[in-house]
Amino acid sequence: MSVLAQPHASVDPVTVEIVRNGLFAVTEEMKTNLMRTAYNLIIYEALDFTVGLFTVEGETVSIGLGLPMFIRGMSETVKAKIRHFGLENIHPGDILVTNDAYTTGSHLNHFTFTMPVFHEGEIIGFTCCMAHWLDVGGTLGQVTTDIFSEGIQIPIVKYRKQGVVNQDLVDIIAMNVRLPERAMGDLRAQITAVTTGERRFLELVQRYGAAEVKASIAQIMDQSEAVARQNTLSIPDGTYEAESYMDDDGVEVGKRIPIRVKVIKQGDEMTIDLSDVSRQVRGFYNSGFTTGIACAQVAYKCLTTPTDYPVNDGSFRPLKVIMPMGTVISAERPFPMRVWMTFPMTVIDTIFKALATAIPDRVIAGHHADLVFPNIHGISPEDGRLFIVGIGPLGGGWGAKSSEDGVSVTVCINDGDTHNSPTEQLEAKYPVLVEKYAIRDDSSGAGRQRGGLGAEMIVQALSPFSVTTRIDRVHCKPWGLHGGGEAAGNGIAIRKKGEWNSDMPNAKIFNVRLERGDAYKMMSGGGGGFGNPAERDAALVAEDVREGYVSAEVAREIYRVALLADGAVDTEATRSLRGTADHAS
Repeated sequence: MSVLAQPHASVDPVTVEIVRNGLFAVTEEMKTNLMRTAYNLIIYEALDFTVGLFTVEGETVSIGLGLPMFIRGMSETVKAKIRHFGLENIHPGDILVTNDAYTTGSHLNHFTFTMPVFHEGEIIGFTCCMAHWLDVGGTLGQVTTDIFSEGIQIPIVKYRKQGVVNQDLVDIIAMNVRLPERAMGDLRAQITAVTTGERRFLELVQRYGAAEVKASIAQIMDQSEAVARQNTLSIPDGTYEAESYMDDDGVEVGKRIPIRVKVIKQGDEMTIDLSDVSRQVRGFYNSGFTTGIACAQVAYKCLTTPTDYPVNDGSFRPLKVIMPMGTVISAERPFPMRVWMTFPMTVIDTIFKALATAIPDRVIAGHHADLVFPNIHGISPEDGRLFIVGIGPLGGGWGAKSSEDGVSVTVCINDGDTHNSPTEQLEAKYPVLVEKYAIRDDSSGAGRQRGGLGAEMIVQALSPFSVTTRIDRVHCKPWGLHGGGEAAGNGIAIRKKGEWNSDMPNAKIFNVRLERGDAYKMMSGGGGGFGNPAERDAALVAEDVREGYVSAEVAREIYRVALLADGAVDTEATRSLRGTADHAS
């Protein structure tokens, strides 16, 4: 049993709340300083990173709001570093690093730095920062089929030993990446984040006392656990199952990849069984076991403690995860991991789907569940140097709930606090022209509550570059619940010499070269609807048509709402279409 799970001294509630907000403030300052010092858009604009504080055992104390899927990977990486060195071999001034995909659960792009926090000669915790490096070497733009082709692998080592930087390690990393000055800039930014966390956490301890802070953390975790158990109790006992699928793994095109989940609820505890999720695949859509656990934890937190902060391990004590090794969310070496983030989104979607009959008021319909994120690279016409950039995430529709419509053009569930790429930044830094970025009409799933809408983005090449996309959920469209309709899926199209081509088996394209004036079009899916579309308030349907969200044809054929020439509801015709006066308003 963890030290923090054992009986502990009581602390007055005022101190506990001060410490709670102090922990949250520490990780938010870590986050801010990383953003201010990073070199790449994917960190300082897209916010593809997470920072955190951890106990001396590696349990999560506070995570700066960021990517939900890092919730387990960071903690398990800290624990792996503790196991590797032993606490007795970790000293003041040390900073530990790895990007091992099978430890972090994600791809090699995620370099993870961890720093011990010492107080009066004793380790009292750890700070950690996991952030996405734009390039880590490896094959550029193609489907990878093993980890060795995906870039440099750094085992668990010390980047800094008692304050002295391991320059040999730095030189090895710099030689293995295409844009070393960018990589080294992001490395220094991550060091800024972990040292900020160390300094601020120490200030908190020095101000309130190590014993009081430790006891406060224990109480915070206990409180999170209590809330999770209470809300779990409100879910009817039973076994709930659901399934969905992914389009393919990019290698065996058209071969569906099954996603099956089982949720077992008993009393104040829940078990999420992921045993029947597909075995690991040849293409690069696998993720490690920590991501599989994170799938269950993200879904469970959404259902039981969605507003409980800071995010900590107490929330997950009532949750058990069953998952064998060797699946697409628990892959083993040397299976590829580069696009680790895609399949887990649908796993989470499917967990919600399984519970739709048990707690219809607390789940959402399916969402677009993909980054919808192209990578482009080419030679800059300004300085003749290689450029690499990821544009997005595009944002798409989320599923409707029993009580409200789904949100539109919002990043997928695993992305949390990430942002899209500002058009002005893209056009200033790279040879691209954003011709269009707009809501995609009729992309939402129809329902009593309408799903959110997706987006459409057209990007023109101002000089030649190659574009790669790894988009899924084209064929497995976001599903509706309780009579709601499915939404449009994700998509891609390419324009060459003025002609558009969207006739592709999926939305995965690799190193497609675009000449000046050519373009690509990204299309994100919508969110599924909730409830019978014919029960939607007719006035809301009319408003959707006025806003351009829903066409008049869909309003009539699916929602059974007739409109007058001025866009107002034709009450009599709507009553006739719906066969009752009850739904027209």
